[in-house]
Amino acid sequence: MGCAPPSRDPTGHTARATRLECVLSRIDLRDRHLTARELLGVVPRADVDVSHALATVEPILAAVRERGADALREFGERFDGVVPEHLRVPAARIEAALETQDEAVLDALREAIARVRTFHDATVPPPVSVQVAPGATVSQRWIPVGRVGLYVPGGLAVYPSSVVMNVVAAQAAGVESIAVATPPQKEFGGEPHPTILAACALLGVDEVYAVGGAQAVGMLAYGVDDLCDPVDVITGPGNVYVAAAKRAVNGVVGIDSEAGPTEIAIIADDSADAGYVAADLLSQAEHDPMAGSVLITDSEALADAVELALAARMDETKHLARTKEALTGRQSAVILTEDIDQSVAVADAYGAEHLEIHTRDAADVAARIRSAGAIFVGPHTPVPLGDYLAGSNHVLPTGGTARFASGLGAHSFLKAVSTIHYTADALAEVGHKVIALANAEDLPAHGEAIAARLQD
Repeated sequence: MGCAPPSRDPTGHTARATRLECVLSRIDLRDRHLTARELLGVVPRADVDVSHALATVEPILAAVRERGADALREFGERFDGVVPEHLRVPAARIEAALETQDEAVLDALREAIARVRTFHDATVPPPVSVQVAPGATVSQRWIPVGRVGLYVPGGLAVYPSSVVMNVVAAQAAGVESIAVATPPQKEFGGEPHPTILAACALLGVDEVYAVGGAQAVGMLAYGVDDLCDPVDVITGPGNVYVAAAKRAVNGVVGIDSEAGPTEIAIIADDSADAGYVAADLLSQAEHDPMAGSVLITDSEALADAVELALAARMDETKHLARTKEALTGRQSAVILTEDIDQSVAVADAYGAEHLEIHTRDAADVAARIRSAGAIFVGPHTPVPLGDYLAGSNHVLPTGGTARFASGLGAHSFLKAVSTIHYTADALAEVGHKVIALANAEDLPAHGEAIAARLQD
């Protein structure tokens, strides 16, 4: 059938379909042999300019640093339409939120907490001690940071699952002081959404702030007198202004990443179920109008079948407007490849936040992938499973940063600290070599510090 004629614009995107009414644009690479650099320029991306948002957030951060709680209330009214009665939610209100929740939701949250904790507890790296020579020992242990600030967004959707992912990872690392910040909700009288509070209650977190956006990042980074102590690390996803604020305070505190719009890529061959693929592309598109949904396939017939399945599903989806905007945006596409090797190369260039593998040898293909936030193997492991209950973490690198960055985990809250212990004999064995290197670098006092001990 085919979705579009073979003509392409300079980016490789084909014109809109004339035979099949397509939702996704197409990038045809079947007769193109691109270098790794060229692939980076071809894969679809959302237009997100964090640097532009810096100009907006810097005055907000400065105001929070200078005026503290007054600024937080002012920005709550301006951006969220409400001034919370309590910037820090009373502990009794957090516990009371459990009573407002459907038992099925609480049961699901408990199961998510258990599975995520089981995995994250197992990923804490053990201490290492190595004798590099007789009497010369170098050790490394992982020490949790003292205090963390966890941001939970509250824009187009409610994310108790983000509470679970952030808090459990920090608890697995051994962090003793945890603060959660999440926007106040006008419909709940300025308190955070009760499902967010309920998730905090289940996790034993009683320090929750009804503060959102860049102002929350400023509060966590700088602290506010008589309200919130500064933290060591800030993690959690948010909009472009939250990302910009995290960039601005990076160095004052540690951050996990600058989260961008969510994205999914799916590698599929002609054995894939088109209905499953369409459902999964749609599932990410409902997050945000800038969400990316990308199908990478060497089967044009599958691409056509997925388009038909998407068209059938879209009219039934609840959030049609933002879903359609996401799927028809420049950040979403079908990428047609010559074979599975090219599909893998395209996926590595894209570096998806979420990468699904729907091929005959899915596990083997997954093992070849170098760049992805998380890899979901086979037709019965869709991304929404990882969003909630798989046990993995759903706070993952976006915008191609999976080429060099990892998702959130216990390691995000740990510092590797080395301990070195040499005896006198061990130092004497290599002291003259240290002196030689110090002199080569024209740092004679370094060598003299060694020589003083060799003389003794």
